[in-house]
Amino acid sequence: MNQQTAQKKTLRAGLIGLGMMGRHHARNLKALEGVDLVAVADAHGDPHGAAPGYEVLPDIDALIAAGIDYAVVAVPTQFHKDVVLALAEAGVHTLVEKPLAFDIGEAEEITAAFEKAGLVGAVGYIERYNPALQEMRKRIADGQLGEIYQIATRRQGGFPARIADVGVVKDLATHDLDLTAWVAQSPFVSVGATSTRRSGREDEDMVSIAGRLENGTITGHLVNWLSPFKERVTVVTGEKGALVGDTVTADLTFYANGESTTNLWESMASFRGVSEGDMVRYALKRKEPLKTEHEAFRDAVLGVDDSNIVTMREGLHTVRTVEAVLESARDGHVVAL
Repeated sequence: MNQQTAQKKTLRAGLIGLGMMGRHHARNLKALEGVDLVAVADAHGDPHGAAPGYEVLPDIDALIAAGIDYAVVAVPTQFHKDVVLALAEAGVHTLVEKPLAFDIGEAEEITAAFEKAGLVGAVGYIERYNPALQEMRKRIADGQLGEIYQIATRRQGGFPARIADVGVVKDLATHDLDLTAWVAQSPFVSVGATSTRRSGREDEDMVSIAGRLENGTITGHLVNWLSPFKERVTVVTGEKGALVGDTVTADLTFYANGESTTNLWESMASFRGVSEGDMVRYALKRKEPLKTEHEAFRDAVLGVDDSNIVTMREGLHTVRTVEAVLESARDGHVVAL
């Protein structure tokens, strides 16, 4: 690290959790301009060698005692409440891995604690920071699609060996529920879901979700970890066409609506159909999503820009939506939020 870069390192960051996601957080924090990673903690040590040269502290109290401005929490979800509430009490800004908490009660308690303390709190929904979805969100906000009619997502792939405590809804579908509400800038008001268990595990491994957002947009989500291929696709359809984002390849494609008017017979003369128009695949700067996420949180802590973080209140709403999906799948009815 050169002297000029070192002088720019102003925020003291701490990381708790050095597992599969924690190791990537450590790598990004060590390289993040304007930040010094000063302490790491994990009760199980550093299994991936993510923080060479650092003393691995045993718990959150020791991390706080190291004197940090903000923390990244990458421990299992069941430990989020205790760890994050300790950080709130200590006045430490916090980025916590998704989901915000294990259930609605814990999520509400965490959100209230951070809002009361006036701290920056965010949830690590990394899919939002994929170049394809960042560009999609900008284009929708600029009116490229006009009125939004439908958002459909597909998130399918093989079973991740790292998952032991939750089903596919809390692990994967939570991404789709978050990004859908964010892309449309409108929360879910109802969901209906069907799930199944095919792998012999206690939790669901496949789910199909139908939803409706507050602004009237309808949504559909296919999620599983029993497919022999990996798919991460978001399709947003509106009055002027459709945007298709692939977050595996970070590609974004626009399919224009040719807006042809049918003239088959007089009774149909007022019907406006659709036709194939131009198709454009955009050239995007393929920046690592986790780096963008860390830059956004750093800027929010510094008070430079807080517009590109996933707030804890948004994370709370996603937890509510996840719980509604599980209730719907269990009881067989549509659940209103």
